[in-house]
Amino acid sequence: MVFRVHGIKKLLPLVFFQLFWIIPTSAQSQSVSSNPAGYPDKVVRIIVPFAPGGPSDIIARLLSQKLSENSGKSFIVENKPGGAANIGAAQVAKSAPDGYTLLLMSSAYVINPSLYENPGFHPLKDFAPVAMPVSSPNVLVASPDFAAKNFKDFIAFAKANPGKIDYATPGNGTGPHLSMELLKLRGNLDMKHIPYNGGGPALQAVLGHQVPVGFSALPPAMAQINAGKLIPLAITSKVRFASIPNVPTISESGFPEFEGDTQQFISAPAGTPKSIVNYLNQEITKIVQEPVMREKLVGLGYIILTPTPEQTAQIIQQEVDKWAKVVKAGNIKPD
Repeated sequence: MVFRVHGIKKLLPLVFFQLFWIIPTSAQSQSVSSNPAGYPDKVVRIIVPFAPGGPSDIIARLLSQKLSENSGKSFIVENKPGGAANIGAAQVAKSAPDGYTLLLMSSAYVINPSLYENPGFHPLKDFAPVAMPVSSPNVLVASPDFAAKNFKDFIAFAKANPGKIDYATPGNGTGPHLSMELLKLRGNLDMKHIPYNGGGPALQAVLGHQVPVGFSALPPAMAQINAGKLIPLAITSKVRFASIPNVPTISESGFPEFEGDTQQFISAPAGTPKSIVNYLNQEITKIVQEPVMREKLVGLGYIILTPTPEQTAQIIQQEVDKWAKVVKAGNIKPD
């Protein structure tokens, strides 16, 4: 599919901002619940509607391991890529509301309902929000043999070679895709979008020299950046990220107020008992706040967030409303 963006410049200040919503531990008291009787007593599936290796997959596997250890029961990750993440999300929406099938999905969770006429799910009507444990800035990366080695040279090279540079993203309508579309608009760049079914495959395309540059959430790219296999040109956060302090922000590189992140939402089918939702939120919050896990997540490129289920629902509604306005006013359509 090709993703078209029209007439969106007037909405640029609205489109991208970085969410640093860190709720004090005491605020979690409203959602704290003891382990519901008998739950879990069998395998809990966490559906990730993207291919392995992306930011959603990474956080799902980290959380599932700790949830399994802490509960004594198995939490397993199942990747269900396809349909711009709509297939996997719709599958979970139709699952039994018993807490044994969960969805972990990136910002496409709040973008797709406006982007697609019938995505097969609504993030609030069809789901009970559980948590939003992390978000991450997006990063523009290039293969080491690409002509540009820094962001300034990338912009100059792209302007000098209109229509000749392809770029990879995790898929149509994802945060990284819209970050690049914003950069194209702000920089008057002509580049071709190559969408993939997740962050892992998109980065593999850059690593395999199939596509020269890519836009990705930071976590799946971090190891390759540290190994020197990918060149980080710039990131979308408001300030430089501590783990890669030498990488400039796009905002400081000639595009003021250019900010964006990729959020990760965890939800259960609508009708899931509140006691189970609260229990899962409590356990997930405990996990991401553990010192060792916190250090690992930050090192991977995640920002720690700890909203309650109620606060998560509020964030989702705000994001759905924001993207609905952007999609409508910008006449953004997947073809």
